[in-house]
Amino acid sequence: MANYLPEGMRIDLPANRRALSSLAALQEAQAQGSILEGRAVICDSGHNLVVELGALRGLIPREEGALGIAEGTTRDIALISRVNKPVCFKVTGFGPGPDGVFMPQLSRRLAQQECMDRYLSQLVPGDILNAKVTHLEPFGCFVDIGCGIPSLIPIDAISVSRISHPRDRFQPGQQIKAVVKAVEPGGRICLSHKELWGTWAENAALFTPGETVAGIVRSVEEYGVFVELTPNLAGLAEPRPGVAPGQHASVYIKSLIPQRMKVKLILVDAFEAAYRPAPPPYFLTAGHISRWRYSPACASRVIETVFD
Repeated sequence: MANYLPEGMRIDLPANRRALSSLAALQEAQAQGSILEGRAVICDSGHNLVVELGALRGLIPREEGALGIAEGTTRDIALISRVNKPVCFKVTGFGPGPDGVFMPQLSRRLAQQECMDRYLSQLVPGDILNAKVTHLEPFGCFVDIGCGIPSLIPIDAISVSRISHPRDRFQPGQQIKAVVKAVEPGGRICLSHKELWGTWAENAALFTPGETVAGIVRSVEEYGVFVELTPNLAGLAEPRPGVAPGQHASVYIKSLIPQRMKVKLILVDAFEAAYRPAPPPYFLTAGHISRWRYSPACASRVIETVFD
């Protein structure tokens, strides 16, 4: 929902800029209960966040910095790591800060609680949502799914084509889509992603036997070289010495075999290149998925995700 965007997606919107333009505008935002964003510029020794608000600076007290800080279930690194980044908040009042200087009083916790209550708690498995990549680990991609609330896309749920690390797909700050895989007790949301990049048939329809196309070498085995054509489609070429995972490639498409979900390739060239391929478009960007079947109907092996 537009009111509960990942942090950083609101800060430059005209309505947000107007709300930060004056003390009177901040007072109006408080009266309306608006969620705003500003850039955190300091995390002081008490782990209170100081936020840039145009001509003013506001204060998010430590216990208002995130859900779970007061209870001890969220560590203070969640506050420290926000410095020089946008943070969402609600205006709670106006008064002196720690050094006695007048400062608007802010709460990121209240913005997150509203996001949980009015948006995230309403989601069910199969719902597609906006997300923003926050950081990458070998086991998965952490994302902000609204107002700084984190979730994880495990590495094996990012794409059908296997990757060695989430950085092969994403980079911090990237805006992506995700799909709710499960909602655990307590409201924790588990995500998937591969379903949004299409089925075998949808990806295979992008290519024609006889074409020579671009790809990425994903693995090199004794019996051949796996080359990714799209995140959800890879093919096998015959072995060739000197080829390494991560190289860019040009490949000739010999055949597409839907019954076996196979793509036969001839490796024309493999080489190092500094550029990143442009992110491919999603086949699904909004709404709800009840069941997703990657396999063509004629295939003997079934690969599918059931959400409902």
